[in-house]
Amino acid sequence: MHTLIFSYAVLAAITLRLIYTIFTAATTPTRHIPGPFLARFTRLWYFRSVYRGTAEKDNIALHRKYARNGQFYAPVVRLGPNLFSIIEPDKQVYGISSKMRKSAWYEGWKHPSPDRWTMFPDQDIQRHAETRKKFQHLYSLSSLKSYEGYVDDCMRIFQARLRELATEGRYIDMGHWFQCYAFDVIGAITYSKRFGFLDAGRDIDGIIEALDKNMPYSTLVGIYAWLHPYLYKVMEKLPGSGAASRTKLMKFAQQNKAKREAQREAWDLEGKGVEEKEEGQPEDFLEKMLDMKRDQKKGVTDYHCQIMGLSNIIAGSDTTAVSLSSVLYHLIKTPRVMQKLRDEVKSAEEQARLAPDTVSFAVSQEMPYLQACIKEALRVHPAVGLPLWRVVNQGGAEINGEYMPAGSEVGINAWVVHNDRDIWGADVNEYRPERWLEADAERLKKMEQYYLPFGLGARTCIGRHISYLEMTKLVPQIVRTFDFELQHPNPEWKCLNYWFVKPANFYVRVKMLEKEG
Repeated sequence: MHTLIFSYAVLAAITLRLIYTIFTAATTPTRHIPGPFLARFTRLWYFRSVYRGTAEKDNIALHRKYARNGQFYAPVVRLGPNLFSIIEPDKQVYGISSKMRKSAWYEGWKHPSPDRWTMFPDQDIQRHAETRKKFQHLYSLSSLKSYEGYVDDCMRIFQARLRELATEGRYIDMGHWFQCYAFDVIGAITYSKRFGFLDAGRDIDGIIEALDKNMPYSTLVGIYAWLHPYLYKVMEKLPGSGAASRTKLMKFAQQNKAKREAQREAWDLEGKGVEEKEEGQPEDFLEKMLDMKRDQKKGVTDYHCQIMGLSNIIAGSDTTAVSLSSVLYHLIKTPRVMQKLRDEVKSAEEQARLAPDTVSFAVSQEMPYLQACIKEALRVHPAVGLPLWRVVNQGGAEINGEYMPAGSEVGINAWVVHNDRDIWGADVNEYRPERWLEADAERLKKMEQYYLPFGLGARTCIGRHISYLEMTKLVPQIVRTFDFELQHPNPEWKCLNYWFVKPANFYVRVKMLEKEG
């Protein structure tokens, strides 16, 4: 009897939920916004798209499919009952002074405990602004000079490994090697110590594997964020799961911080000053944070030091590795551009502006074609491949010409914007760095407005300058020294999108570049 009553209750609850879903879909002010039929009632369509790792392509296809009246893209399309992809970087959504918070999707990127947070997923606008203000000087352009020595050291080791691989003549996973480089750089910048990925040529302590497993978990669970606190507790106990991998990354950051604090205590007991600890060495990121922590006026806590180190590890390798892969891949696929870049590097060599084994950041900024090559690669293949979700505030808002009621989640995807022919021209699918050099002032301003490989507004990636430091120094150095042959030149490379659109088959053969004369 009790079982029968329970069954009826469950059936009634499901029926009522179904009626409510259909009624809401039929009466919502956004019911006319186009999208897949299933997306009107459930987020399963979007979940499937993300699960397959093809969300950026699906997102572009929807905007093209529902374009009307001569448009190249539909301005707004539906990805779920309350999820809308937009194509205009609306200031009220993404402006510096925007009051629209990040959506619950970002909950999947943090530990579910209420007192745990990091900058990237933080939905608290005020707390994020305060945290960013405390640390943004550590990521500023003016701070890059103090990190350049770390990058140079990693570049030299990377080049040595490429020379070894060139003699072997086998195809290698270049995306993996770029991640080894980026990981060792961020390790050196953050902790004054390379993690050793370049030395070993493989994953160290399963950290890359942990990152790779954390990405799908965070990306998918965020779509149903209410599940995260419960699912995390279960999956955290399963070795190799996305949740367990995130916990491993947290412990990795904690251990590195603990080692440095113990070292500082030892130095204090010995009466050593900072300048005596590592004479001639630049001060790393963690050291600067711990110094700030000692100054109570700065309001830096122990937890700040932990989360900023963790943020560097999680965001500091994948973004740069994907971006470097895009640059090299498109250079290889476009020999004309590769040769033109090499000509610019050779010109700098002839003017004695380059050292034999490195390119200074200052000189790289004076190489316009190099900058255009990197910029164009990040346009055609930005690292981030999902919408940047924001929640519409009370009172609703008109966004991209559509009224969005309060609680609606809207997001702009760099892949969609960067493939808009109305912005970039009929050759939008062509890798052509010249577009950045030929544009007049007005057109360049418009292009910059719609260029968002590192996000936009108050939530722009805080570490973007460090990523550019790594790229602008490494790219000219490796193209002046090495040649590269794709194992799979046709068709296009395969990528998987779990927030970062990572290449899955970027295999190349490295060769020493023959010098003229």
